[in-house]
Amino acid sequence: MRNKSFLVIAAIALVAAAGVFLYLQTGRTGEIIATVNGEKIDISQFHKAIETIEEPVKSMFREDPAKLVDSIIMRVLLIQEIKAQGFKPDRQIKDEDDLMDAFLEKRFSDTPKVAPEEIKAFYETHKDRLDGKTLEQMGPMIEQVLSQGKLEEQYNLYLEELRSKADIKINHEALKSIAAKPPDSNTSEDFDRGLQSGRPMLVDFGSNSCLPCRQLRPVLKEIKAENADRMEVLVIDVYRYKDLAAKFKVQVIPTLVLFDASGKEIFRGQGFMPKEAIV
Repeated sequence: MRNKSFLVIAAIALVAAAGVFLYLQTGRTGEIIATVNGEKIDISQFHKAIETIEEPVKSMFREDPAKLVDSIIMRVLLIQEIKAQGFKPDRQIKDEDDLMDAFLEKRFSDTPKVAPEEIKAFYETHKDRLDGKTLEQMGPMIEQVLSQGKLEEQYNLYLEELRSKADIKINHEALKSIAAKPPDSNTSEDFDRGLQSGRPMLVDFGSNSCLPCRQLRPVLKEIKAENADRMEVLVIDVYRYKDLAAKFKVQVIPTLVLFDASGKEIFRGQGFMPKEAIV
């Protein structure tokens, strides 16, 4: 049951990435940005969907609208498939999200089996992170994790199959026309100048497409404003400046690195952090 619930939550989160998204209501007009088996999605639907999303995800979708449109497409496909199968839920349905939930519960009702060998292999691979706990202690939890992973894989394959059979057309030019400019980041030249500035420098090694990175930006902006005359604050895109990311052994984004006035690293942190944990 836990595996099934996990899948349903993941599925709904994927196909309704916009949250409780207003699904293809009639009477809307505007430029068509996609069709799914002849069913039209217009630009006004995109704008209405994006208004239900909170920052910073909203800005990320504005910069790359194709990602939100893809989620809308997958939702449309799933609803079309449910209707095509004539699915009759065995309980009262409140809305389309509830309908998808009921359909997926039935479609993926069998919990994938996990062999003892798989559990043991997982334990041996990760036992150095398990605080000395034995295989017997961790076995049930490992089995659940592996079963959930298999269930999610089945679900993703199912979506891929639906998509492969569908007639999907995307108006890429229309999506380009509504894409917002991503936030600016710094260059390798900015980085070199910062190291030689004689002031401490805080560097965020991250990416505009990384949610924790975007959540960190307002914190960095505040730190920069409060320390404008005392500290350099930079954002380095790890995909654009792979050499810098490799040089400073960045393995997780965001990674924050604080250099002292001489250019020596004195602090490093990974993931989102509140201001109090940084300065």
